[in-house]
Amino acid sequence: MKRLPASVRWSVFLRSFAIQGSWNYRTLQGSGFAYALMPVLRHVYGDTERLQDAVIRHSTLFNAHPYLAGIALGAVARMEVDGEDAALIERFKTALRGSLGTLGDRIIWAGWRPACVLLGMVVLLATSSALAGVASFLLVYNTGHVGLRWWALQLGFDGGRHVGERMRTIPVSRWHRFVVTTAAFLLGAALPLIAVGEFTESRLSLPWMAVPAMAAVVGWFVGTAIRMPALIMLAVVTIAGFLVHLIS
Repeated sequence: MKRLPASVRWSVFLRSFAIQGSWNYRTLQGSGFAYALMPVLRHVYGDTERLQDAVIRHSTLFNAHPYLAGIALGAVARMEVDGEDAALIERFKTALRGSLGTLGDRIIWAGWRPACVLLGMVVLLATSSALAGVASFLLVYNTGHVGLRWWALQLGFDGGRHVGERMRTIPVSRWHRFVVTTAAFLLGAALPLIAVGEFTESRLSLPWMAVPAMAAVVGWFVGTAIRMPALIMLAVVTIAGFLVHLIS
């Protein structure tokens, strides 16, 4: 197994943030994929005509969840370094892209992001500070987002053409269940806080604080049982908050 220099890996990682920078209806993320892979292609082919051919090959149609596209980037980089056949690499990319899109939509767009929004709302309601709410969302969401991008790229680098076998060992169902349960927990905490409204000294007593705590526990245990998507949870919180403040 040939190793890529750390500088090349870091270049691919940083460029992967721009994978949707030239998104278009013809190749979708294809141009961005080739751009992110360029450091590897230069390392393998140098400044030769083969480099140009490789860039053209990797600029074709590709689409995946942007946070998980690193799995394909890393695996394709490993295959290029190992000298795999170009046709095999293209078939590999085609087979992988659908799975990465579905997996990312399920765990991130419908789970992680709404859960982080709910976290920001709970912090906002509990502290009456918009800055604290926004900061908590940005910190938690982007910590997970950047960490996921790095993990995905390393998984691809290490797995190469066999990355699919490694992906089958990932506890996707457990991750999804945890994210949805956490979102339900935060929803349970948010609804009573909305009903209470802005905290005053009289509402900082133990009975008032126990209400969102108990609701959060209920959300943790029954949230996944009702199978409510996190996006619907956000809609419930928004509507409830509007109605409460309209009445008051």
